Amino acid sequence: MLDSDRSQVLYYLARELWEAERAARPIEPLTDRHDLGVADAYAIQSRNIERRVAAGRVVRGRKVGLTSRAMQDFLGVSEPDFGVLLDDMFVDEGDEVPLATLVQPRVEAEMAFVMARDLAGPGVTTTDALAAIAGVLPAIEIVDSRVADWRIRLVDTIADNASSARLVVGGRLTPVTDVDLRLVGMLFHRNGVPIDSGAGAAALGNPARCVAWLANTLVAFGAGLHRDDIVLSGALHRMVPVRPGDVFQADFAHLGIVTVRFGDGGGPA
Repeated sequence: MLDSDRSQVLYYLARELWEAERAARPIEPLTDRHDLGVADAYAIQSRNIERRVAAGRVVRGRKVGLTSRAMQDFLGVSEPDFGVLLDDMFVDEGDEVPLATLVQPRVEAEMAFVMARDLAGPGVTTTDALAAIAGVLPAIEIVDSRVADWRIRLVDTIADNASSARLVVGGRLTPVTDVDLRLVGMLFHRNGVPIDSGAGAAALGNPARCVAWLANTLVAFGAGLHRDDIVLSGALHRMVPVRPGDVFQADFAHLGIVTVRFGDGGGPA
């Protein structure tokens, strides 16, 4: 395929994903229709981030996905991916998330880091990342695929901004020096009933390692992490589908509790 032809394909695929998110209607997997690589997927992601920034949105940080062995095995990959967090993706704890704005949402409990200073690779270690982090917050990420039935491959999810949608963070910032992130346990509840659990070690063995990976990976894109950025470090348990009226709570040892609630209709049952 000629470069001009590929560029046109990427443009139309980006627009297709853009419209799918706006209309909350899924599309068929990109990889079922086109031969695309990881570089193509990040190019599609970047086009839509640029479109949203041009419309007034503000970049607030990044998310790291595919940090657990189970998700890497599921997609047949050996390393994480990343997406971009924008200001309109943040939901205040206590606010209700309307399902009509989402396609097929699922939730994950994660640790969210607030950067104390800029951090850029190459050569960033987990120790470097810990030194650059102001603190950690309990978080619930609402992931959502604009690809029908979550029939995604690596390229599909990267192009779809790493299947991101919304996030809720707790209200207490804990210095990373106060806890061993690897050993922080988490109990996940749906409507008051415990349904899953996890620990920090599920995210690449140490959630701070996810921040180091991201800082090193962003070098190839001419980017890095900035002071006050929020970084989501990946799920500590399996994704959980959302039902109308659901209330989810993640109870993290040492970090506190974070809750998200969903509306009663307009979304998948």
